[in-house]
Amino acid sequence: MSHFDVVIVGAGLSGIGAAYHLQQKCPGKSYAIVESRDAVGGTWDLYRYPGIRSDSDMHTLGYNFKPWQAAKAIADGPSILDYVNEAADENAIRQNIRFNRRLDRAAWSSEDARWTLDLACTDGERGRETLTCNFVLMCSGYFSHDQPYRPHFEGEEDFEGTMFHPQLWPEDLDYAGKRVVVIGSGATAMTIVPAMAPDVEHITSG
Repeated sequence: MSHFDVVIVGAGLSGIGAAYHLQQKCPGKSYAIVESRDAVGGTWDLYRYPGIRSDSDMHTLGYNFKPWQAAKAIADGPSILDYVNEAADENAIRQNIRFNRRLDRAAWSSEDARWTLDLACTDGERGRETLTCNFVLMCSGYFSHDQPYRPHFEGEEDFEGTMFHPQLWPEDLDYAGKRVVVIGSGATAMTIVPAMAPDVEHITSG
């Protein structure tokens, strides 16, 4: 069983930033990042819908140790993903990431003054893994990567077209010439609609 001073949960924008500052301010402390997926990037690697971009400017969303240099401050998803990966590689953070590990349970022992973390290995090649640490830093975001919120719409069983959540965007989806309805009018919808518009017959959101 491996023990670390700090375990960071999540290798997205926040997790990589936390690792950098830990290395700089506490160089004598050991740490590991546990990441349930097989890549760095979190949100920016998970979401693949057309036009994905930040809705905050990258000069404030980005790292103080790696100022955003690209021309577009409201950046597209692939550019942000490259940026996070560059930060991980430039600062030797990737070597401390344990990919395909999902935190299922964290138990604190006051007697031992440490956490015991029960991890599920998500690549199918291992079973389970246990780590201990003195401090857990949660950088896992605020939504489920596996089961996004999906309300039920009355009568949807009768709909004969394609219907899915944008977090689960099909890789082989061909929407050229289709009539599309986007349910919702938030940041995701306002990104998807103009990106799809040139290729579809009609698109609306609401």
